[in-house]
Amino acid sequence: MLGIAGADRDWVVVGSTPEAMVARGFTPVGKDFPVFLHPHTHEEHALARTERKTAPGYKGFVVHASPEVTLEEDLARRDLTINAMAQADDGHLIDPFGGQQDLQHKVLRHVTDAFREDPVRILRVARLAARFPDFSVAPSTMALMQDMVQAGEVDALVSERVWQELAKGLMASMPSRMLNVLRESGAMSVLLPEVHRLYGVPQPVEHHPEIDTGVHLEMVLDETARVNAPLEVRFAALCHDLGKGTTAKALLPRHIGHEERSVTLLRGLSERLRVPVHCRELADVVAREHGHVHGAMSLGAEALLRLLVRCDAIRRPERFALTLLACESDARGRLGLQQRNYPQTTHLQAMLDAALSVDTAALSALAMQQGLNGMEVGKRIEQARVKAIAVELEKRRH
Repeated sequence: MLGIAGADRDWVVVGSTPEAMVARGFTPVGKDFPVFLHPHTHEEHALARTERKTAPGYKGFVVHASPEVTLEEDLARRDLTINAMAQADDGHLIDPFGGQQDLQHKVLRHVTDAFREDPVRILRVARLAARFPDFSVAPSTMALMQDMVQAGEVDALVSERVWQELAKGLMASMPSRMLNVLRESGAMSVLLPEVHRLYGVPQPVEHHPEIDTGVHLEMVLDETARVNAPLEVRFAALCHDLGKGTTAKALLPRHIGHEERSVTLLRGLSERLRVPVHCRELADVVAREHGHVHGAMSLGAEALLRLLVRCDAIRRPERFALTLLACESDARGRLGLQQRNYPQTTHLQAMLDAALSVDTAALSALAMQQGLNGMEVGKRIEQARVKAIAVELEKRRH
């Protein structure tokens, strides 16, 4: 209906039983409820079912599947009206909750009050808002989500589910919309308190015309989406300024030392949400070094080599390219500066190429022939890299 090709088809089976499905050659795969794979197409077929909440969070459900459960009853347990439509083999649309109309009006609306039984749905609405930024959240649905947060439902969410939905939202076309919805619903203060603290925190207007740190974060995230950055870059963008939310009033709005505080907060957030290692490692580098990367044009050869070493660029040049992409997004995620030039990327890449041009194997062999030890060999390699960078610097000045 949106003109977007679907990745797969999900079938609902009414009037049947698990035994009947197996007898017809379907393979059961559902752990918590009756789902089966078709013997030929391998598409998922789920028995029509209803659910009843028995405990807080999203695990406390009793699932009821029987031949008596109707398709309408099955659709009633879906999250949003646009996801509560079905289509018969002959193309006939079954839409008991007005999903087609909400799709046309671009509204994300809950189906029934049963929405409140699964707090993951708050995250799902937030990331769908990021995927479809021209859709609005129905006021009644926002009010329901706020009630769920106040009732403590979000507190029971398991970290893996939070990260799964958060990652999808970060990879959407406008990640800032996910933050907007989480913040308005109240869920952000529970799930991402480190991010929530950034809103309303001022920054120096000469560097940040948008002033508000939370607004800056949203702009940086949307810039990473504009350049189609991978997940680890988008997560690094989310966390690069976390320390600004804990800056003492005496240090506002300059946020001296926020990098170290960002790293500490990032590590806590990553542990809590069990963020994948490749995401947290890049975020750590970006949080620590983005200020130094921004100032790279004024650095000399020795300082440039130290920066490359701290970023582990010589061992991991591919990751350093992602570091630069995150820093470039940070520089452009500012009011009126979205089109600014960012020469630091090509400059630092050239410095890295110069450092990597040093033949370390030949240098090591020669140094060892001369009776130098490991530390002395390392010093000689460092000197050669500084020299190579200095030559490249001189070349670029002319």
